Amino acid sequence: MSQVFRHPEILEIARREGKVTVEDLAVRFGVALQTIRRDLTELAEAGRLERVHGGAVLPSGTTNIGYEERRSLNRKAKQRIAKVCAAQIPEGSSIFINIGTTTEAVAYELLKHRNLLVVTNNMNVANILVENPDCEIIVAGGTLRRSDGGLVGNLTTETIGRFKFDLAIIGCSALDVEGDLLDFDIQEVNVSQAIIRQSRRTFLIADHSKFSRSAPARITSLSSLDAVFTDRPLPGDLGVRCKEWDVAVHVAES
Repeated sequence: MSQVFRHPEILEIARREGKVTVEDLAVRFGVALQTIRRDLTELAEAGRLERVHGGAVLPSGTTNIGYEERRSLNRKAKQRIAKVCAAQIPEGSSIFINIGTTTEAVAYELLKHRNLLVVTNNMNVANILVENPDCEIIVAGGTLRRSDGGLVGNLTTETIGRFKFDLAIIGCSALDVEGDLLDFDIQEVNVSQAIIRQSRRTFLIADHSKFSRSAPARITSLSSLDAVFTDRPLPGDLGVRCKEWDVAVHVAES
C-alpha cells in the first residue's frame, strides 16, 4: 500500500482507537518500521497527529470524534464497565447521569433497578430509562447539543444546583497520566463540576481509549472522586495513586 493510501488509513485508526503504534501499523500494512515512523512524522508535521513514544495520538485539543463513532468504539468494553458499575448502584438511589456513550451503557444496565430517581442532561439516557417503570426521570434544562443529545449551559448548571444526589455517574473525554479528567467543551466541564459538587459520591466510567487521548479543558482530579470503572489497569502509577487517594478502581476485564 502506498503512502497516499496509508495516511488516511492511519488517521482513521487513530480516530477509532485513540492512538496508533509503530509496530502495530507496520504489521497492519506489511511495511518496515522506519516506513511507519516516516509516515507518522509527516502526519505530525502536517498537524494531523501528535507524536508520542512508540507511536502517535490525535493532536491535543483536536475536535472530539463523532458521537456515533464513539458509540461503536469499544462497545463490548463499555458494556462490561457498565455492568460492573451498575452492580455498585443501590436500588432506591438518587442519581445523576451525564453525557456520554458509556453512561448510556450504564442506563441500559439500570433497566431492572427499582425505585430510582435519575436526573440527567443526556436525552439518550432519559429515552433509555423510560423503559423502567420504577425509575422517576428528571431532565435538566439547558441548550440542546444536537450532535449527542446533551444539554449544557447555565440553565443546566442551575437545575443541578437544586438537587443533592446520592451518586453521580460521569464520563470524560480523556484521563491524563496525572489523574486529571479532561474534556473538549468548557460548557460541559462546568456542568460536570456542578454535578460533582452536588453529589455525595461520584463514579467515573472510562474505557481504556481515554488513557491515550488528550483534551484541553480540566474537569477535576481522580483524587476528588470515589471510584473509577474501566476495562484495563490504569496507566503508569495511577493505580498506586488511587490507593493513596482512597479511590476504588474496578477493572472490568474481558
